[in-house]
Amino acid sequence: MSQTKKLKLYFTSDVHGYFYPTSYGDDERKQMGLFACAGGFARDEETLVIDGGDILQGSAFAGYCRQVLETPETIGEIMSDCGYDYYTLGNHDFNYGQAYQRAYIQANRGRCVCQNVTDDAGRVLYPYDIRVMPNGLCVGIVGVVTDYVNIWEKQKNLVGIRVTDPFAAAKQALGEIKKQTDVTILIYHGGFERDLPSGRVLSSTTENIGYRICEELDYDILLTGHQHTSIDGQLVSGTYVVQPVENAREYHYLELTWTDGKKSIRSERMKADLCGEKQQELCKKYQPVEKAVQKWLDQPIGHLSRELRPAGKVDMALGGSPIADFLNKIQLYFSNAQLSSVGLANEIAGFRRDVSMRDVIATYPYPNSLVVCEITGAQLRTAMERSAEYFAIDDDGAVCVADSFLAPKVEHYNYDYYMGVTYEIDPRAPRGSRIKNLAYEGKNVSDSDRFTMCLNNYRYSGAGGYPVYTECKLLSEINTEMVELIVEYFHQNPYVIV
Repeated sequence: MSQTKKLKLYFTSDVHGYFYPTSYGDDERKQMGLFACAGGFARDEETLVIDGGDILQGSAFAGYCRQVLETPETIGEIMSDCGYDYYTLGNHDFNYGQAYQRAYIQANRGRCVCQNVTDDAGRVLYPYDIRVMPNGLCVGIVGVVTDYVNIWEKQKNLVGIRVTDPFAAAKQALGEIKKQTDVTILIYHGGFERDLPSGRVLSSTTENIGYRICEELDYDILLTGHQHTSIDGQLVSGTYVVQPVENAREYHYLELTWTDGKKSIRSERMKADLCGEKQQELCKKYQPVEKAVQKWLDQPIGHLSRELRPAGKVDMALGGSPIADFLNKIQLYFSNAQLSSVGLANEIAGFRRDVSMRDVIATYPYPNSLVVCEITGAQLRTAMERSAEYFAIDDDGAVCVADSFLAPKVEHYNYDYYMGVTYEIDPRAPRGSRIKNLAYEGKNVSDSDRFTMCLNNYRYSGAGGYPVYTECKLLSEINTEMVELIVEYFHQNPYVIV
């Protein structure tokens, strides 16, 4: 007699601390937030709810937990109330160190699976799980995180642990669980290095290896994230894959049917629902914290002579941005370096004349600190040419953003603005020769010139296509997060002329 069993999955990733339907940059209610997603999680005995990581950093709510409450316990409790059974760690979940990460894991009633995070002795700290569902279906759940954590993260936040090769960890775990299970699931905080429809290579780094995992391993389901790209359910080399966009603007529902060992999978991409009863219940429960966040955001911290608002991406990149200039000015103020560079987040609010914490958080959402390095003229030009790769020419002959900054992940933040030198950009010139008339204090910069330069720790790691910075001698570190430095700048300079 034929036997059929079902497994239902609800999957989110890259929530980044967005629980309420707000971006915190304004008061507009938006179709986003985990509470609006969780209202759609229809649980029964055939259901698992899973998250792909990057929960502790990003939103003002997450910032309030870190900077004011100094604990992620509320975030762990929220994930528990939303019904998560399993989750893996994202690269941003390492941003605040091991103690903070452990406090989150302890407060989250779901199980953390992250096979490539070990202690110094090589013991896996968050091993896979084999779960037998009430209907008898045996499910193996493995998690891994991109090993680019080792490149991006401050070493002090990785003391006592190792982030190993995610492919090797996923392969070993699959070998151990394959014969014991009916269904295998890999939760990967990483994405795809190839375009899925065509197989075209998008990136030659190992930051994202989802395509390789599908080609060389045979997990039944691969749940991906990190790239903030919506990928509808599809088979890639026999593995069923999905990926949601960031900030809980959507989630994926997957339904696997197992019949006598044969499996079929379907899925649906679901939008956040702001009207659900569960959403309203969760919003109400955590309203005291949310009100405190809003009050904190509205605290005035200083004044500008005029407001600084963002323009179009290409216009800012080509013509300069007063927002980037202001951030560079702050970096030079605290570093005393000759030069400074800064990238802007994909979405920024800018600064009103009466600046509040809301402006700061909505314009600089990252936990970066600053470093000062020594850089030669040749190295500086290499870095600037990398930034100039941001431009392309469309079919109408207009300057636009290059595809490499839009796929496989939108990366406007990898375009840097420079202060301390003067220069021109020719977006129509060949890549590698777009920076023109580069000068310092009116004198052309030569390859052998040496400068002190301030930049954030993320960029200094070589991230974003800037390996040249790893060759630059480290002179000093400013171990204070940039958000705190912006606030301190206004404390020392209550009225700023810009």
